[in-house]
Amino acid sequence: MRFEGIIAAMITPFTKDDMIDEEGLRRNIEFLEKNEIDAIVPCGTTGESATLSHDEHKKVIKIATETAHVPVLAGTGSNSTKEAIDLSLYAEDVGADGVLVVTPYYNKPNETGVIKHFEAIADKINIPIIMYNIPSRTGLNMPPNLVARLADIDGIDGIKEASNNISQISQIIELTQDKEFYLLSGNDDQILPILSLGGKGVISVAANIIPRKLKEMYDSFIKGDIDRAREIHYNLSPLFRALFIETNPIPIKAACNMMGLAAGNLRPPLANLSKEHEDILKTILKKYLKE
Repeated sequence: MRFEGIIAAMITPFTKDDMIDEEGLRRNIEFLEKNEIDAIVPCGTTGESATLSHDEHKKVIKIATETAHVPVLAGTGSNSTKEAIDLSLYAEDVGADGVLVVTPYYNKPNETGVIKHFEAIADKINIPIIMYNIPSRTGLNMPPNLVARLADIDGIDGIKEASNNISQISQIIELTQDKEFYLLSGNDDQILPILSLGGKGVISVAANIIPRKLKEMYDSFIKGDIDRAREIHYNLSPLFRALFIETNPIPIKAACNMMGLAAGNLRPPLANLSKEHEDILKTILKKYLKE
């Protein structure tokens, strides 16, 4: 199983009493599938995994695997190796096609610790691991040489790169291009440049609301219509920026609510989008709803 193309980093919808909106989650998956999504990621950063209990985390993964007809890449990372193994084993057991494992946050392990963390998870499961590098969240960056070493571990198939460092991304692809390993963009505004470097797609926040348009950009690039892909990139760039006007997933949940998708409120300590930013997002979003 290779995770390529446009992959949605799904929000987790909540009910008014702050429970998992199970039916809303199913409807959101159906919306994504109708709009040509290639795969989905439940329980990532955008899914507010940091404030889901382990029981809730498992429930969301199970609903996703039961509902989806596209591949499911379940977010199972933790700063505890033992907890990451437990979540990854559960995801495999309920039918996930792979797991997305973030680098251990807060602990800030050295390179030996990072390698042992991923080795321990890979040793316990039989589905692909996609590593997730997002230093702005974790306080830990995985440099290219470390990624290249991790790429040699059986079961580690790729990396979601959200460092925002194009030079680093280019070097990772350079060092791993002869391995069975691939890189996915972790930022919507870098889909096109990363594809041009040899990346294989994106795990996307914007895909929650505009999966078909992102798919058109990806398909245009793959078919060699670079001008059309570039045109779509620049057309969507104001929306990409607006969806990060505050901390993710605050703006994307607001956008989903505006579009009538299941979203609900955010889990504390996240708070709803400010009125000023809500007005900006609403104005930009109206443009794309008309198209």
